[in-house]
Amino acid sequence: MCEELGDFVFEAVFLAQLEAEAGHFTIAESLKRIADKLVRRHPHVFARDSGATPLDSSGQVRARWEEIKATERAPNAGPKTLLGGIPATLPSLLRAYQIGLRAASVGFDWERVADVVGKIQEEVDELREVAGSNPPADRDRAEEEMGDLLFAIANLSRKLGIEPETALRKANEKFSARFAALERAAAASGRAMRDMTLEELEAEWQRAKSGEAPG
Repeated sequence: MCEELGDFVFEAVFLAQLEAEAGHFTIAESLKRIADKLVRRHPHVFARDSGATPLDSSGQVRARWEEIKATERAPNAGPKTLLGGIPATLPSLLRAYQIGLRAASVGFDWERVADVVGKIQEEVDELREVAGSNPPADRDRAEEEMGDLLFAIANLSRKLGIEPETALRKANEKFSARFAALERAAAASGRAMRDMTLEELEAEWQRAKSGEAPG
């Protein structure tokens, strides 16, 4: 982290220097803007003596932040909506997480983790219904139901305090490591994986899992 943070600061200073040389702004001006924004969007902290309404929870703080942010958008920036500022270029899983986070900031959320799990089961049942054939008879509906399932899973991740993009990346790495072990085992036996039965591949997969360190 120490090294990566250094890389990040270097890039920030480098870009600020380019902008300063172009006559656009200095790094001091950039820092002042973020400081001003933090003060402006936290009136419950910095304007308490002026009668700003106190807030009782982190959810209220997030809601206030989004409300103030929405009022700051330029008139020509499009409708001032709570979800309008989420970049469309974000990876879809991360964007689903951010959408759920902003909706929750104004109280539109499942009350309990168990409620999200129930929603996921509902989406699984709907996907099972439409995906009864291979390939699905109604591909468009299957795609829609798959999207609903992934969206619900992203929100379960949020309710658990887990960033889904990170969790999925770790799962990808774990699968890749196990699959590499499977490939090595097949090569050691002198056989090609495509010539092994699914039962044989599964047995090697389980051996790869059992050889991992706990956790």
